[in-house]
Amino acid sequence: MNKRHAIRALVRKDIRAITASVQLWLPMIIVPLLIGIIMPAALLWVASRTELRTIGNLEFMLDSLDALTRSGQIPQLASMPTDNHRIVYYLALYMFAPLFLIIPVMASSILTANSFAGEKERKTLEGLLFIPISMDTLFKGKVLAAFIPSVLLSWVTFIIYGIIANILMYPMFGQMMFPNLNWIILVLWVVPSCSLMVILFNVLISAKVRGFQEAYQLGGLVVIPLLALIAGQASGMLLIRPFMLLLIGAILLLVCFILLRLVTLWNSRQQLAESQI
Repeated sequence: MNKRHAIRALVRKDIRAITASVQLWLPMIIVPLLIGIIMPAALLWVASRTELRTIGNLEFMLDSLDALTRSGQIPQLASMPTDNHRIVYYLALYMFAPLFLIIPVMASSILTANSFAGEKERKTLEGLLFIPISMDTLFKGKVLAAFIPSVLLSWVTFIIYGIIANILMYPMFGQMMFPNLNWIILVLWVVPSCSLMVILFNVLISAKVRGFQEAYQLGGLVVIPLLALIAGQASGMLLIRPFMLLLIGAILLLVCFILLRLVTLWNSRQQLAESQI
């Protein structure tokens, strides 16, 4: 079988398995809907239409914005007329950015947990291993079958979020404010790199464990560093700047290269066959 045709067949087979299982596609729709669209839209709507000084417990955020303005990290804040303008601007263009890294991580974890571990549970891995294709082709097909849906899901969520953010911000600022350079780098550079890293990490796990739940739980450990990133961004302690995003993407690609080597070195046809016994 032609290598390219084999990879396409593997990708189509895995994507059909995803669309046929509610357990797989439902979380992939709900999580981006909540953290990428509903929650940001609700917070932006409240921040743009409520007198924030009347709401308690906002002193910490306002102090953080004052510090960011004085330090020159977000110089645009200095020229904004009200606290509402500053908070809406910060929420839309900075605060929610790390949340969009959770979307490809979540989607990639689900899809790759279903990769070899799902084949083992469905008792289809043995038949897959008898197909006359190389292990390199098999792993490329599995990786692409997870990479394409997770990145597309992230991009679709980004587009919807951008439309909503501009609709809510336009009456305040009189112009389209979204996206900025940070978001473009995040979506086109960091998200694909992050997704690929998670996929390779989870393929490595999925090929070793016996079931979907075990693979998904172990793969979910990747989310922990992202929670620290979100906390730092929320407090203003860690402002993700364009150079930092470029550096993060480059580091993730380096990790991907290492994981790819480990995947090919640690997994052979015989080892995969023995792992389901």
